[in-house]
Amino acid sequence: MVTLSNTAKVMGSGNLEVFATPAMVALMEQAAVNALELPEQQSTVGTSLTIKHTAATPIGIKVTATAELIEIDRRHLVFSVEACDEAGQIGVGKHERFIVDIEPFLAKAQNRNKGS
Repeated sequence: MVTLSNTAKVMGSGNLEVFATPAMVALMEQAAVNALELPEQQSTVGTSLTIKHTAATPIGIKVTATAELIEIDRRHLVFSVEACDEAGQIGVGKHERFIVDIEPFLAKAQNRNKGS
């Protein structure tokens, strides 16, 4: 649901009270994450997102996102993503994610940032 908190004006991506592009991006990424079933010790991280935000959605309107897995290359996943409101499509694009083993991934992130 578009609320004041996910508008361009509040999120800093514009000055209008319409659904913000960063909020749409987050919804598309969540749709891709929800499309997967992975073992408990694995997760995915987003690596690329190419989208078009094609229509404005005002406060009070429901927005949904869908993701379809269209390509798998070992741990590299490619999704077709789409966002729609009650009037139709508001965004479309391609999202890439990478499957990671959680513990080694988090350890590497910690080691990378030691001393910062």
